[in-house]
Amino acid sequence: MKGAMPQFAVNSSTTKFHHLLNLLLPSSVSDKLSEDWRPPSRMARRTALHWIGVLFLLTASLLLLITSISAPVIADIAMLKVKLTNHTQIRNSAVTFGTFGHCILDIPPIQTDQDYCFPKQIGYQPASIMAAIDGSRFDRAASGNADRLTNLMILHPIACGLAFLAFQLALGAGVFVSTLSALIAGLAWIVTLVVMAIDFALFGIIKNHVNNDGSGSHAYYSTGMWTVLAAMILLFLGTLTTLLTCFRAREQVRVPKVWEELTVRA
Repeated sequence: MKGAMPQFAVNSSTTKFHHLLNLLLPSSVSDKLSEDWRPPSRMARRTALHWIGVLFLLTASLLLLITSISAPVIADIAMLKVKLTNHTQIRNSAVTFGTFGHCILDIPPIQTDQDYCFPKQIGYQPASIMAAIDGSRFDRAASGNADRLTNLMILHPIACGLAFLAFQLALGAGVFVSTLSALIAGLAWIVTLVVMAIDFALFGIIKNHVNNDGSGSHAYYSTGMWTVLAAMILLFLGTLTTLLTCFRAREQVRVPKVWEELTVRA
Protein backbone atom coordinates (compact mmCIF):
# COMPACT_ATOMS: atom_id res chain seq x y z
CA MET A 1 0.00 0.00 0.00
CA LYS A 2 2.80 2.35 0.90
CA GLY A 3 4.54 1.65 -2.39
CA ALA A 4 1.49 2.82 -4.38
CA MET A 5 1.19 6.21 -2.68
CA PRO A 6 3.92 8.07 -4.66
CA GLN A 7 2.51 6.88 -8.00
CA PHE A 8 -0.98 8.07 -7.02
CA ALA A 9 0.42 11.46 -6.04
CA VAL A 10 2.24 11.81 -9.35
CA ASN A 11 -0.80 10.85 -11.39
CA SER A 12 -3.02 13.28 -9.47
CA SER A 13 -0.50 16.10 -9.87
CA THR A 14 -0.15 15.45 -13.59
CA THR A 15 -3.92 15.39 -14.18
CA LYS A 16 -4.41 18.63 -12.28
CA PHE A 17 -1.66 20.32 -14.26
CA HIS A 18 -3.12 19.21 -17.60
CA HIS A 19 -6.54 20.49 -16.53
CA LEU A 20 -5.07 23.91 -15.71
CA LEU A 21 -3.33 24.09 -19.06
CA ASN A 22 -6.58 23.35 -20.89
CA LEU A 23 -8.34 26.14 -19.00
CA LEU A 24 -5.64 28.78 -19.40
CA LEU A 25 -4.11 28.14 -22.83
CA PRO A 26 -5.21 27.31 -26.38
CA SER A 27 -5.60 23.60 -26.96
CA SER A 28 -2.64 23.34 -29.36
CA VAL A 29 -0.28 24.99 -26.87
CA SER A 30 -1.62 23.12 -23.86
CA ASP A 31 -1.26 19.78 -25.67
CA LYS A 32 2.39 20.53 -26.48
CA LEU A 33 3.16 21.55 -22.89
CA SER A 34 1.34 18.51 -21.56
CA GLU A 35 3.57 16.23 -23.63
CA ASP A 36 6.80 17.90 -22.49
CA TRP A 37 5.96 18.49 -18.82
CA ARG A 38 6.89 16.11 -16.06
CA PRO A 39 6.03 16.54 -12.37
CA PRO A 40 8.76 18.30 -10.37
CA SER A 41 11.27 15.92 -8.85
CA ARG A 42 11.52 15.83 -5.06
CA MET A 43 15.22 14.97 -5.25
CA ALA A 44 17.36 17.23 -3.08
CA ARG A 45 19.29 19.93 -4.88
CA ARG A 46 22.56 18.81 -3.39
CA THR A 47 23.17 15.85 -5.67
CA ALA A 48 26.06 13.45 -5.42
CA LEU A 49 27.75 15.31 -8.28
CA HIS A 50 27.57 18.56 -6.34
CA TRP A 51 29.25 17.06 -3.29
CA ILE A 52 31.96 15.58 -5.46
CA GLY A 53 32.62 19.11 -6.73
CA VAL A 54 32.70 20.41 -3.14
CA LEU A 55 35.27 17.72 -2.28
CA PHE A 56 37.37 18.76 -5.28
CA LEU A 57 37.41 22.38 -4.08
CA LEU A 58 38.35 21.43 -0.51
CA THR A 59 41.13 19.13 -1.67
CA ALA A 60 42.48 21.78 -4.05
CA SER A 61 42.60 24.38 -1.28
CA LEU A 62 44.52 21.98 0.98
CA LEU A 63 46.99 21.17 -1.80
CA LEU A 64 47.59 24.87 -2.43
CA LEU A 65 48.07 25.35 1.31
CA ILE A 66 50.86 22.77 1.24
CA THR A 67 52.61 24.73 -1.49
CA SER A 68 52.07 28.01 0.36
CA ILE A 69 53.75 26.71 3.52
CA SER A 70 56.71 25.21 1.67
CA ALA A 71 60.26 26.29 2.56
CA PRO A 72 61.14 28.33 4.50
CA VAL A 73 57.91 27.85 6.52
CA ILE A 74 58.40 24.06 6.57
CA ALA A 75 61.94 23.17 5.58
CA ASP A 76 61.26 19.70 4.14
CA ILE A 77 58.46 20.81 1.79
CA ALA A 78 60.00 22.14 -1.40
CA MET A 79 58.99 23.12 -4.91
CA LEU A 80 62.54 22.54 -6.13
CA LYS A 81 65.06 20.49 -4.20
CA VAL A 82 68.78 20.48 -4.93
CA LYS A 83 70.93 17.65 -3.57
CA LEU A 84 74.37 19.04 -2.97
CA THR A 85 77.67 17.37 -3.81
CA ASN A 86 78.27 16.24 -0.22
CA HIS A 87 75.08 14.13 -0.29
CA THR A 88 75.87 10.62 1.02
CA GLN A 89 74.06 7.74 2.73
CA ILE A 90 74.55 9.39 6.12
CA ARG A 91 74.26 13.01 5.02
CA ASN A 92 71.37 14.57 3.12
CA SER A 93 72.60 18.09 2.52
CA ALA A 94 70.21 19.84 0.17
CA VAL A 95 68.69 23.18 -0.66
CA THR A 96 64.90 23.43 -0.65
CA PHE A 97 63.23 26.28 -2.52
CA GLY A 98 59.66 27.23 -1.66
CA THR A 99 57.13 30.02 -2.00
CA PHE A 100 58.77 32.59 0.26
CA GLY A 101 62.41 31.58 0.35
CA HIS A 102 64.73 28.64 0.90
CA CYS A 103 66.31 26.36 3.48
CA ILE A 104 69.56 24.42 3.65
CA LEU A 105 69.10 20.94 5.10
CA ASP A 106 71.60 18.87 7.09
CA ILE A 107 74.28 21.50 7.52
CA PRO A 108 77.76 20.25 8.51
CA PRO A 109 79.24 19.14 10.83
CA ILE A 110 77.64 15.72 10.84
CA GLN A 111 77.17 15.70 14.63
CA THR A 112 74.63 18.53 14.53
CA ASP A 113 72.38 17.35 11.66
CA GLN A 114 70.65 20.72 11.61
CA ASP A 115 68.62 22.66 9.07
CA TYR A 116 68.72 26.38 8.54
CA CYS A 117 65.92 28.38 6.95
CA PHE A 118 66.38 31.94 5.81
CA PRO A 119 63.80 34.65 6.62
CA LYS A 120 60.52 34.58 4.71
CA GLN A 121 60.12 37.22 2.03
CA ILE A 122 58.19 37.98 -1.14
CA GLY A 123 60.73 37.59 -3.91
CA TYR A 124 64.23 36.20 -3.52
CA GLN A 125 67.27 35.30 -5.67
CA PRO A 126 67.44 31.53 -6.30
CA ALA A 127 70.10 31.86 -9.00
CA SER A 128 72.41 33.85 -6.74
CA ILE A 129 71.79 31.39 -3.90
CA MET A 130 72.87 28.39 -5.98
CA ALA A 131 75.84 30.30 -7.37
CA ALA A 132 77.01 31.01 -3.83
CA ILE A 133 76.43 27.45 -2.55
CA ASP A 134 77.89 25.24 -5.28
CA GLY A 135 79.25 27.61 -7.90
CA SER A 136 76.46 27.14 -10.46
CA ARG A 137 76.89 29.68 -13.24
CA PHE A 138 73.88 31.61 -14.54
CA ASP A 139 73.89 34.18 -17.29
CA ARG A 140 72.54 37.59 -16.35
CA ALA A 141 69.29 37.22 -18.29
CA ALA A 142 68.40 33.85 -16.74
CA SER A 143 69.29 35.05 -13.27
CA GLY A 144 67.25 38.23 -13.66
CA ASN A 145 64.22 36.40 -15.01
CA ALA A 146 64.28 33.89 -12.16
CA ASP A 147 64.57 36.62 -9.55
CA ARG A 148 61.66 38.60 -10.99
CA LEU A 149 59.38 35.58 -11.22
CA THR A 150 59.75 34.85 -7.51
CA ASN A 151 57.83 38.06 -6.78
CA LEU A 152 54.73 36.47 -8.35
CA MET A 153 54.77 33.45 -6.05
CA ILE A 154 52.52 35.40 -3.70
CA LEU A 155 49.78 34.06 -6.00
CA HIS A 156 50.04 30.68 -4.21
CA PRO A 157 48.30 31.80 -1.00
CA ILE A 158 45.92 33.98 -3.02
CA ALA A 159 44.81 30.96 -5.06
CA CYS A 160 44.53 28.94 -1.84
CA GLY A 161 42.26 31.58 -0.29
CA LEU A 162 40.05 31.77 -3.37
CA ALA A 163 39.71 27.97 -3.53
CA PHE A 164 38.75 27.78 0.15
CA LEU A 165 36.22 30.60 -0.27
CA ALA A 166 34.67 28.76 -3.21
CA PHE A 167 34.48 25.63 -1.06
CA GLN A 168 32.71 27.47 1.76
CA LEU A 169 30.20 29.05 -0.62
CA ALA A 170 29.54 25.67 -2.24
CA LEU A 171 28.33 24.44 1.14
CA GLY A 172 25.58 27.06 1.17
CA ALA A 173 22.06 26.71 -0.15
CA GLY A 174 20.57 28.58 -3.05
CA VAL A 175 21.25 28.97 -6.72
CA PHE A 176 22.86 32.41 -6.35
CA VAL A 177 25.39 31.25 -3.74
CA SER A 178 26.24 28.15 -5.76
CA THR A 179 26.73 30.24 -8.90
CA LEU A 180 28.99 32.63 -6.98
CA SER A 181 30.96 29.62 -5.72
CA ALA A 182 31.44 28.40 -9.29
CA LEU A 183 32.66 31.83 -10.43
CA ILE A 184 35.17 32.11 -7.58
CA ALA A 185 36.33 28.54 -8.23
CA GLY A 186 36.89 29.48 -11.87
CA LEU A 187 38.93 32.51 -10.78
CA ALA A 188 40.96 30.32 -8.41
CA TRP A 189 41.63 27.93 -11.30
CA ILE A 190 42.89 30.76 -13.52
CA VAL A 191 45.19 32.09 -10.78
CA THR A 192 46.49 28.58 -10.09
CA LEU A 193 47.10 27.96 -13.78
CA VAL A 194 49.08 31.21 -14.06
CA VAL A 195 51.19 30.60 -10.96
CA MET A 196 51.84 26.98 -12.01
CA ALA A 197 53.22 28.21 -15.33
CA ILE A 198 55.38 30.70 -13.41
CA ASP A 199 56.65 27.94 -11.11
CA PHE A 200 57.71 25.68 -13.95
CA ALA A 201 59.35 28.55 -15.81
CA LEU A 202 61.18 29.83 -12.73
CA PHE A 203 62.41 26.57 -11.30
CA GLY A 204 62.97 25.12 -14.74
CA ILE A 205 65.68 27.74 -15.22
CA ILE A 206 67.36 26.82 -11.92
CA LYS A 207 66.96 23.07 -12.48
CA ASN A 208 68.50 23.11 -15.97
CA HIS A 209 71.49 25.21 -14.92
CA VAL A 210 72.25 23.16 -11.81
CA ASN A 211 72.00 19.81 -13.62
CA ASN A 212 74.11 20.93 -16.58
CA ASP A 213 76.86 23.00 -15.00
CA GLY A 214 79.07 20.08 -13.95
CA SER A 215 79.04 20.95 -10.25
CA GLY A 216 77.73 17.53 -9.25
CA SER A 217 74.57 18.84 -7.59
CA HIS A 218 71.23 17.44 -8.70
CA ALA A 219 67.99 19.45 -8.87
CA TYR A 220 64.48 18.06 -9.21
CA TYR A 221 60.90 19.15 -8.73
CA SER A 222 59.53 18.24 -5.33
CA THR A 223 56.24 18.01 -3.40
CA GLY A 224 55.20 21.67 -3.62
CA MET A 225 55.33 21.65 -7.41
CA TRP A 226 53.15 18.58 -7.82
CA THR A 227 50.56 19.81 -5.31
CA VAL A 228 50.07 22.93 -7.46
CA LEU A 229 49.58 20.77 -10.55
CA ALA A 230 47.08 18.53 -8.76
CA ALA A 231 45.23 21.56 -7.35
CA MET A 232 44.92 23.07 -10.83
CA ILE A 233 43.31 19.87 -12.16
CA LEU A 234 40.94 19.58 -9.18
CA LEU A 235 39.90 23.23 -9.42
CA PHE A 236 39.05 22.74 -13.08
CA LEU A 237 36.91 19.69 -12.28
CA GLY A 238 35.37 21.41 -9.26
CA THR A 239 34.41 24.45 -11.31
CA LEU A 240 32.76 22.29 -13.98
CA THR A 241 30.79 20.17 -11.51
CA THR A 242 29.66 23.20 -9.50
CA LEU A 243 28.46 24.95 -12.65
CA LEU A 244 26.64 21.85 -13.81
CA THR A 245 24.79 21.43 -10.52
CA CYS A 246 23.93 25.15 -10.57
CA PHE A 247 22.18 24.70 -13.92
CA ARG A 248 20.36 21.64 -12.60
CA ALA A 249 19.28 23.51 -9.47
CA ARG A 250 17.94 26.40 -11.56
CA GLU A 251 15.90 23.97 -13.63
CA GLN A 252 14.46 22.39 -10.48
CA VAL A 253 13.50 25.83 -9.17
CA ARG A 254 11.98 27.04 -12.44
CA VAL A 255 9.47 24.22 -12.94
CA PRO A 256 7.81 24.51 -9.49
CA LYS A 257 7.49 28.27 -10.01
CA VAL A 258 5.61 27.71 -13.28
CA TRP A 259 3.36 25.24 -11.47
CA GLU A 260 2.70 27.73 -8.67
CA GLU A 261 1.87 30.56 -11.07
CA LEU A 262 -0.57 28.40 -13.02
CA THR A 263 -2.20 27.25 -9.79
CA VAL A 264 -2.68 30.83 -8.59
CA ARG A 265 -4.10 31.95 -11.94
CA ALA A 266 -6.56 29.05 -11.90
